[in-house]
Amino acid sequence: MSDKPLSVEEQLAKARTLSEALPYMHRFSGQTFVIKYGGHAMGDEQLSHFFARDVALMKQVGINPVIVHGGGPQIGSMLERLKINSSFIDGLRVTDKETVEIAEMVLSGSLNKKIVTSINSAGGLAVGLSGKDGNLIEAQKLNRTKRDPDSNIERILDLGFVGEPRRINPEILESFEENNLIPVIAPIGIGSNGQTFNINADTAAGHIAAAIGATKLIMMTDVEGVLDKNKKLINRLTPDEVRKLQKDGTIVGGMIPKLETCLFALEEGVESATILDGRIPHVLLLETFTEHGVGTMITEATA
Repeated sequence: MSDKPLSVEEQLAKARTLSEALPYMHRFSGQTFVIKYGGHAMGDEQLSHFFARDVALMKQVGINPVIVHGGGPQIGSMLERLKINSSFIDGLRVTDKETVEIAEMVLSGSLNKKIVTSINSAGGLAVGLSGKDGNLIEAQKLNRTKRDPDSNIERILDLGFVGEPRRINPEILESFEENNLIPVIAPIGIGSNGQTFNINADTAAGHIAAAIGATKLIMMTDVEGVLDKNKKLINRLTPDEVRKLQKDGTIVGGMIPKLETCLFALEEGVESATILDGRIPHVLLLETFTEHGVGTMITEATA
């Protein structure tokens, strides 16, 4: 049975939407967006379907999307199934040799291929890879310290095989762009001695965006964006304004490292970085092809 025909009003609404999107299609054609994909948007089947369609459409209108995905909850579920205990320090999973093997299996294996398959089913042409492939992400051990509030002594935290990018090799991604492919990257890096490192997906996305000269870094999260002290969304910020909000305590918790990644990307030449609520259906299209966008954009450029 065919779908019910749209009314004239509904057809006009669709036409207005397409008309509004056209200038943005022209503006962003040929430009590269690095999209960090994770959180609820990746765990919800319908939202995952919308994400795949959005990415395929972006590619169709000439944007070059590069996807970097997380997978913390999926890694946690697999560790539970295998009865492997894991612990956290300051929100980071302590990753021993056994755990990093599981992280690589989940991120570079089943999860990566599920995202690739979803995008391909939506009409895109995606290829999955990890930071190990082509030495895309050369990594080093992440060093963190913590100051004891009583003794004021700073101690080094050993997080195991948790890494951070040391160098990004963009040549492999350039070849993907030339062949009209959509790269889907698992944030697994390789150390100087061949070690495997699990890297925070936000951090990996920021470094990749900087290395390939992306126009936009888009961070999909499970929050509306950056909120002011009255819990209202701030649509646009400059790096200086971000630092002021950090200093006065408006920005706290998990938003701090995300914004630090955004600021790093801007310092390295990325035009803008946006924090988006991945729980909103088609949030990528709303951000890219509408006049006001959604979420919080960080940029030096004036409005």
